[in-house]
Amino acid sequence: MKGALTRFAYESVLRPGLFRACGSDPEKIHEVMIKLLGNLAATPVAPLASLILGQPQDPVTIAGVRFPGRVGVAAGLDKDGVAARMWSHLGFGFAELGTVTAQAQPGNPRPRVFRLVNSHGLINRMGFNNHGAQALADRLAGWGVRRGQRTLGIPLGISIGKTKIVDLDHAVSDYVSSLSAVHQYADYVAVNVSSPNTPGLRSLQGRAHIHDLVTELVTTAAKLDPNPVPIFVKLAPDLSDSGVDELIEAVVDAGGSGLIATNTTQDRRGIARKDMGFSRQEGGMSGRPLRRRARQVVAQAVSSKLPVIASGGIMSVADAEVMFDLGAQAVQVYTGFIYSGPGLVAGINALKEKHL
Repeated sequence: MKGALTRFAYESVLRPGLFRACGSDPEKIHEVMIKLLGNLAATPVAPLASLILGQPQDPVTIAGVRFPGRVGVAAGLDKDGVAARMWSHLGFGFAELGTVTAQAQPGNPRPRVFRLVNSHGLINRMGFNNHGAQALADRLAGWGVRRGQRTLGIPLGISIGKTKIVDLDHAVSDYVSSLSAVHQYADYVAVNVSSPNTPGLRSLQGRAHIHDLVTELVTTAAKLDPNPVPIFVKLAPDLSDSGVDELIEAVVDAGGSGLIATNTTQDRRGIARKDMGFSRQEGGMSGRPLRRRARQVVAQAVSSKLPVIASGGIMSVADAEVMFDLGAQAVQVYTGFIYSGPGLVAGINALKEKHL
């Protein structure tokens, strides 16, 4: 009930105002809200939010990491960790920060985010805009964050990607640089080789490429710490079924610890008629149009030996429940959070009895 009321209030009152703010520019609104959340973390609003929204009561252990709840922040929502201290107060059981790259970069030219309101979706071509892996590490270090200590109340994943100006022949060393910068602060590291917004990146999903990349990251993690950070890999929904199988086999063989399914899609099926004007925009699409394919990939991924975190098309409590029923051990939200707010998180947390 609490989640439903909070969601109704957000969708009826707050969301309309947010969507009109900043000249209705989705990226500007996002930037303002992340900064606001970051500032609120050090005020009495944070514990008040925890009281109103409630906290997760459904812990799960994934790849040796104890999550207090099964719904987390998806990568991309808080790239540079600006709001990292606030996510636990909004009911999240974990947060995946990033994607960060070894070198700071501005990303693609604006405009690069488009809101498909009638489809409950987004298209973005951000291009890994971030201040760099070391900047995120420095921010977390300043707050006293260390892996395994839950300094901010919840485990933190950190998503790492390839710097755009680094050619594919040097991609492995680029990812290793990011891992080396963040490993002390991440409870798990997610390897992003599936964003459609960095040229050539998805070619790293080929069996040989992903095997070499994950092997090197797993080996490096073991050298950096006797209790190495778990390495997860995020899958693209646009892979063929055989491509998904090959990638998963390579990740298993390379010693990866888990899978995240899925990233955004370049497919434009599922867009509502009133939003068709956006269908020619380049970039990855998320939200409700991705729901069907994300479920298919999750269903395929859970048959592997690795734990799966579902991400993609989770716009309602029912969507999360389907992912749990398919075998996902946790879910992440981004677009669903934008459209439904923290009430969605509270509602998913209330599913405890159904997905134990």
